[in-house]
Amino acid sequence: MRMQWLFVLPFVFTVSVFAESAAGVRWTAPAGWKTEGARPMRAATYVVAPATADQTSAECAVYFFGPGQGGTVDANIDRWKGQFRDRAGKPAAAQVARRTSHGLAITTIDVAGEYSGMGGPMSREQTIASGYRLLGAIVEGPRGTIFVKFIGPANTVAANQKKFEQLLASFQPER
Repeated sequence: MRMQWLFVLPFVFTVSVFAESAAGVRWTAPAGWKTEGARPMRAATYVVAPATADQTSAECAVYFFGPGQGGTVDANIDRWKGQFRDRAGKPAAAQVARRTSHGLAITTIDVAGEYSGMGGPMSREQTIASGYRLLGAIVEGPRGTIFVKFIGPANTVAANQKKFEQLLASFQPER
């Protein structure tokens, strides 16, 4: 009779899967957000299913234009603010904050109202959407600036605000 020995050694290891990276920074998409991958001028695109009472999904786009490209933090915050109007047609109030996470400077914006930025800079038409909200972030990476724009119906964005914060918390320098 021949005996076989099987030794099982207890190994503990952690696996972190960073789905995306750009500008020397990596991040992880929140669970439940559908990854659509890269597109022109985008490092990543995520589709977020509509919340109750919303008909349209939201989108979170992560832009990286290259080192030194994309404009200043303040110019982008001003442009994003300018894409929203209140019910009276005046610029909507926006909350802007600055913080540091994993050694990266991050500037955030939260603005809601009538959104007119859906046409894009190359579009001849401008589409207006009422009841929209933008949670945006500008992450200053070691090799360039990353622009994160989460936009969609206000209910859907609000229902996913914690996941957006989770996304921002996952941004960290590549090692």
